[in-house]
Amino acid sequence: MGFFTKNVPTKSGAANGSAITIIAEGNKFSGDMSIIGRMHIDGTFEGNVSSLDNISIGKNGHVNGVVKANHITVCGLLEGEIICDELEIDRGGKVVATVISKVMAIHPEGNFIGERRMKEVGVLEHVPRVESGVEAIDSLPDKVTLNTTKDNV
Repeated sequence: MGFFTKNVPTKSGAANGSAITIIAEGNKFSGDMSIIGRMHIDGTFEGNVSSLDNISIGKNGHVNGVVKANHITVCGLLEGEIICDELEIDRGGKVVATVISKVMAIHPEGNFIGERRMKEVGVLEHVPRVESGVEAIDSLPDKVTLNTTKDNV
């Protein structure tokens, strides 16, 4: 039984004709993944994943790690850290994470446990303009060290 078509339309700003990456139920992937198009996870994913488009976690999906994308929809379980423009926790979805997002919507039968911080618009003004918010976030340093000695005052 096939459900794939030759031409899958995309409504995103990613490359025209970009495919959907699928991790099907019963499959497990661990590691780091960076994709251009959309991604749907109904299996298990452990690690870091970033997409220039949208990531959805199906009702049987379980993700544990850092997830960066334009729009993230959760119907299953997502644990870890989320950086996105929009997070949508759908019916039955559960997010246990630190979330940085512009918009966050939780269905009345969805569940969120964690901390959410607003993704501020003006914070990245000094970073060169790029096509995607994910690329801007990836270009920031992982660690900032402040020197607090009296000699540097």
